[in-house]
Amino acid sequence: MVSKNPAEVVVSALKKAVEKVTEAAEPAIPGAPGSEPPSVAEPTEPREPLPPKPDQDAPETVTPTGAPTGAPKTANSQQGAFLTTAQGVRLYDTDHSLKAGERGPTLLQDHHLREKIMHFDHERIPERVVHARGAGAHGVFVGYGTAENICKAGFLKEGVSTPVFVRFSTVVGSRGSADTVRDTRGFATKFYTDEGTFDLVGNNIPVFFIQDGIKFPDIIHAVKPHPDREIPQAQSAHDTFWDFVSQHTEATHHMMWHVSDRGVPRSYRTMEGFGVHTFRLVNEAGETSLVKFHWKPKLGVHSLLWEEAQMISGFDPDFHRRDLYDAIESGAFPQWEFGVQVFPDTPDQTFEGIDLLDSTKIVPEELAPVQPIGMLTLNRNPTNFFAESEQVAFHTGHLVPGIDVTDDPLLHARLFSYLDTQLTRLGGPNFGQIPINRPHAPVNDMLRDGFHQHAVHGGVAPYKPNSLDGGCPFFAGSKDLAYVEVPQRVAEATKVRKAPESFADHFTQPRQFFHSLSPLEQEHVIRAITFELGKCYEQAIKERQLLVLAKVDTRLAAEVATGLGLPAPEAEALPEVVPSPALSQLGQEWPIDGRMVGIVVDADAPDGLDGVAAVREALFAAGVVPLVIAAHGGELGQGLVAQRTFATARSVEFDALLLAATPPPAPDALPARDEKATGGSPVDPRVDLLVEETYRHAKAIGAWGTAAVGSGPGIVTGDNPTEVAEQVLTLMRQHRVWNRLTAGQEPPQA
Repeated sequence: MVSKNPAEVVVSALKKAVEKVTEAAEPAIPGAPGSEPPSVAEPTEPREPLPPKPDQDAPETVTPTGAPTGAPKTANSQQGAFLTTAQGVRLYDTDHSLKAGERGPTLLQDHHLREKIMHFDHERIPERVVHARGAGAHGVFVGYGTAENICKAGFLKEGVSTPVFVRFSTVVGSRGSADTVRDTRGFATKFYTDEGTFDLVGNNIPVFFIQDGIKFPDIIHAVKPHPDREIPQAQSAHDTFWDFVSQHTEATHHMMWHVSDRGVPRSYRTMEGFGVHTFRLVNEAGETSLVKFHWKPKLGVHSLLWEEAQMISGFDPDFHRRDLYDAIESGAFPQWEFGVQVFPDTPDQTFEGIDLLDSTKIVPEELAPVQPIGMLTLNRNPTNFFAESEQVAFHTGHLVPGIDVTDDPLLHARLFSYLDTQLTRLGGPNFGQIPINRPHAPVNDMLRDGFHQHAVHGGVAPYKPNSLDGGCPFFAGSKDLAYVEVPQRVAEATKVRKAPESFADHFTQPRQFFHSLSPLEQEHVIRAITFELGKCYEQAIKERQLLVLAKVDTRLAAEVATGLGLPAPEAEALPEVVPSPALSQLGQEWPIDGRMVGIVVDADAPDGLDGVAAVREALFAAGVVPLVIAAHGGELGQGLVAQRTFATARSVEFDALLLAATPPPAPDALPARDEKATGGSPVDPRVDLLVEETYRHAKAIGAWGTAAVGSGPGIVTGDNPTEVAEQVLTLMRQHRVWNRLTAGQEPPQA
């Protein structure tokens, strides 16, 4: 079993990574597009390219075969002060084609025009079939050493620091879809270990829709937009999805997670990650264990309300990626603790009656606690989205010594699928030589040529055995850290196309999941399924899915039926289940690093800025980012600058709201100019709407001085601005004012 106390492990490498961040005199509001403020006039004096922003990082400068070059990371970026062709020839103009006279035809000899247009025509590569919409960041993983007795992988040893790149994503939508749609999220981590690259390609949901990879095209075809109209985009609320899951009932468990609050996470930073499959670990003595991998966010698990998710899709479709990038730029580095559930490696590969090879099943944490084995910290944003986040290529077969696969039929199909995907998407077999994909270990693979070959291979004998190259490369033994598959016995069996009997129970764990949720979370599940089925056209699909829900929970089926205006299915005798408290997101307090707090001010009132400067300092000290909201942007007085205006601010951007004033309508509070500016309130109607939505979405609200917001759960008022702010920060640690959602009170008016 895992041993040692992680608190005793000194993670000096992590501290060094944190120290690299440039410290400003005052914390900066994230979002600056460049590393220097631009000038009003176009710069004309030649200079070298600007350095990356302090929050950005680039891949290590290693050769295509993994040797460090010693060059700075910026060596992979643009070089020199002057515009050139792709071959380095300096250009004097790129605004005009070469023509036969000013009004004449363009000349065929314009090689710069041809090169520029040709490259533009091919800037886009085929997007991923799934997980097309994603965002990534660089970081570091530090092992606790607590896994050394179950796994010999070097990156898990105590204090070992390993560079990583993590890509988060939605599954269903295209690259142009919104971040906050209801969907499963990808959580893929590339570990650049000294023993080779290890990819843990996981999700934010611990189970999958299918048990066998041969069904993967079916579930994806079902959930994707209808092929005739290519709608709806990035949604599961349509006929083909529910047609599939209502008939293929092994999808029921994933469906329940999908329609729960887990389907609309608040942030990538507040999202759990799971390896989904069961893996086999081997230690230095050759002993094996079975494990499931978990990522536990240090900020806790937190989700959006459904109305928030819908609003954000229009207000800010980039909400999740912006949150990730801004948090890293602010120094609020996202962290996840890496953990494992450990099981004996028995011949039947089961634990407490649960088939560990069935990817539609979990092992409740009460039966097998998640034991921490390391810490992941994301501390650098990409320098170039395409080069890194878009070209990064993951593969479940990228394993290192100490980690092996099991006989999970879904995992085995993924071992085939990922290489084919990269060949099509990245244009050939050498995708591993793209900087973001290059191993940080020496490579001598005898693979040659092909599209996009960057290495200049030496030698004349890329085959084994050889003597012309002195026998190189040589085979590694176990003492040389060779990857050796665990010698598992394969039983004699008849070739069949069928699943084991242990895969047949499709409803007990979905029932356990539903009964493990709080009453409020159960209501969200009921609402989500009612909404999703309500968007379907075919009545038969709705009725069929109600029959499936009746096998999960009688009340769930009845409530959804009521919402659809259909008769409830006949109640069935359902088994008793033991709830798993670990499956609920409510009931704890969490850090609030990197959260956003809006501060409404009135720069024109005598007391409209009182206390704001002190409150901003208190919020910065708590690791929170304050955004000042005023009638207009720019400088307001007392050294304050407005980051948002009444016209641009919406409640969904903030985790809490503070009011230093309740300002009167601003000059632009005209319905013809801003549809939100309606109503005859003495307060600017956009501020009224901001308060009303913030209250409805169960977020903390604070006010001081002459600002008035009424009363209710989670509303803090007082004369001391910093004391009000401190109480609001305390409320934020529970993510929301949960009792407000069940109190049934009318929202206050500003």
